[in-house]
Amino acid sequence: MWLALALSTQLLRPAVVLDPVTNMYSKPDALADVVSQAIYGTPVRIIEEQEGWARVETPDEYTGWMPFAAVRGLRDGETGYAAAGRVARVESLFANLYREPDVTLHEPLLTVPFDTRLEVTAEPPDEGGRWIRVALVDGQLAWVARGDVSFDLPHLTPADLPAFSRRFLGLSYLWGGTSTFGFDCSGFAQTLYRRLGVLLPRDAQPQAAWKGLAPVDRKDLRPGDLLYFGSSDRHITHTGMFLGGGEFISATVHEHPVVRIDRLDDPFWDKLFVAARRLK
Repeated sequence: MWLALALSTQLLRPAVVLDPVTNMYSKPDALADVVSQAIYGTPVRIIEEQEGWARVETPDEYTGWMPFAAVRGLRDGETGYAAAGRVARVESLFANLYREPDVTLHEPLLTVPFDTRLEVTAEPPDEGGRWIRVALVDGQLAWVARGDVSFDLPHLTPADLPAFSRRFLGLSYLWGGTSTFGFDCSGFAQTLYRRLGVLLPRDAQPQAAWKGLAPVDRKDLRPGDLLYFGSSDRHITHTGMFLGGGEFISATVHEHPVVRIDRLDDPFWDKLFVAARRLK
């Protein structure tokens, strides 16, 4: 018993995601279903290993299998990537990272999604300070356009979320998606609420049951409230966010698989609506 516990504890070791977006699978098999994703630089914990695969836990306490090549284990004494110092956060839907401060010479080293955190190593004033040098997870240096990142994120309230959410209209729906490369419904809701400093549970059903959210009657809905749909309150399969005026936004496969705005009184959605929640 003690030996098993010791081995388990040893495998709870920190790592960092290396790929712009990495799939998390239900099993250590690329043909298994995708359950979630993690974006570049995300801290994860390795909790189990099989040949070529690591089962990891993300900051939202979600677990899944990643190819081992998609993560870098941290050495003793390392604090993680972009965990301290000067950190830039990608504010564009995508940001290209180059090997030099010039977009014309080489293809990007990486293209990373919205909300990626980057370790800043230099901010030269030449050319009006248009470029920022960053260190990548593997230690390589790269350059990102200042216009693609932000250092001081505005503090949003739920009432600010409708305008913020419209930035993502038209992005593709992707099952298991958590980034601007493609969202599923609950991954999109997570992204929106992170701007409130709130980390929602990963999936729609646990979100609706989460103690950080309070039930709301349909007649009392406010912009920024979360909406949940399904066959019953015990079988929730979709989530969106109320915009006001009877409209809501979500990542959906209904009609067109994109982030889109629909009406709550549309017969398709009206019959599926089961619950609404508001941040406590």
